[in-house]
Amino acid sequence: MNFESSPIHRELADSTRRLAAIREQTPPKPGRTRIISVSNQKGGVGKTTSTVNLAAALAVKGMKVLVIDLDPQGNASTALGVAHHEGIPGIYEVLTEGKPMAEVVQKSTEDDKITVVPATIDLAGAEIEIVTSIEQLQWHALLKNALHTYLASIQGNVDYVLIDCPPSLGLLTVNAFVAATEVLLPIQCEYYALEGLSQLLRNIERIQASLNPELVLSTILLTMYDSRTKLASQVVADVREHFPAQTLDAIIPRNVRVSEAPSFGRTVITHEPSSPGSIAYLEAAIEIANKGAQHGR
Repeated sequence: MNFESSPIHRELADSTRRLAAIREQTPPKPGRTRIISVSNQKGGVGKTTSTVNLAAALAVKGMKVLVIDLDPQGNASTALGVAHHEGIPGIYEVLTEGKPMAEVVQKSTEDDKITVVPATIDLAGAEIEIVTSIEQLQWHALLKNALHTYLASIQGNVDYVLIDCPPSLGLLTVNAFVAATEVLLPIQCEYYALEGLSQLLRNIERIQASLNPELVLSTILLTMYDSRTKLASQVVADVREHFPAQTLDAIIPRNVRVSEAPSFGRTVITHEPSSPGSIAYLEAAIEIANKGAQHGR
């Protein structure tokens, strides 16, 4: 077998072709700020990884992005290179003390078009703090009010707000759903992928009915795809059968560069721009922008 007919050569040629197509595309900016809650109550599905890499990919294509880290683990803050150790003001102070979001936003080291509201470990106690010290009628709208005040106060538009939710359906996630107009759902291409999905969809419907009629499940992103397994292909087929309009064509593969990038305080977009994971996230970001424009978002 010569090199030109080898799998490695075919993969390199495919990556080169896809990168060239990405460079040629200029996705449209949204007419108004798109506020997207990235959520799945299952852990380990690539939720935070997708949040930070989509933010970086959108920034590469010229978008201004605000990332709100609503997960007490603070992994999105780490990946985007912002300080979030104890004593750093962040989303906890915004939700529990009414601190203006403008006072806690930090510039990401990843890209100057990305800003971040960081999460510290204090956020783990936020739900108890809210329930015990804030009037019940205000519980669900704390993030929405703070975010809208911030967006109205800054010069220039933010094109995208990506909210990285915790892996639960508690009060923090409810706040994200009320603040957002869209939900992006990462689903890993593995067994049990759809387990618990019906509960999440019911929660979205409840939020739509009583608190936020604008909220829609706009996007499903398939992650951790391993082309060597029949199971992964079956999960892709099942998800696309049930959610044809929401599921992106772009699929995020299992890729070591995606996994190792956060340890360098970076996303895969800057850590290894030509890797399969980086290419897939760039394609997904472009698709999200194009589909949004098609639906008037």
